Amino acid sequence: AQMIIRGLRAVADFEYEFQMTAMNQRLNSDIETVFLMADPRHQAIASRLVKEIARLGGDIHSFVSPAIAARVQAKVKAI
Repeated sequence: AQMIIRGLRAVADFEYEFQMTAMNQRLNSDIETVFLMADPRHQAIASRLVKEIARLGGDIHSFVSPAIAARVQAKVKAI
């Protein structure tokens, strides 16, 4: 890979992503990281929260696409 594209939801994400970028640069100095800001409508959505909602039997369809919802729900049922 020559480029890594990462999404940022909030300033809190930046510190972690900054560290990851530094490590990726040390591993391969040819890799560039590009950050895209999340749409404000999606800034509160975190994968860990979506997974928790699914584990508790909640409806995650308003947070992810139908294909992703089906995969997450299948994974939860397998646990």
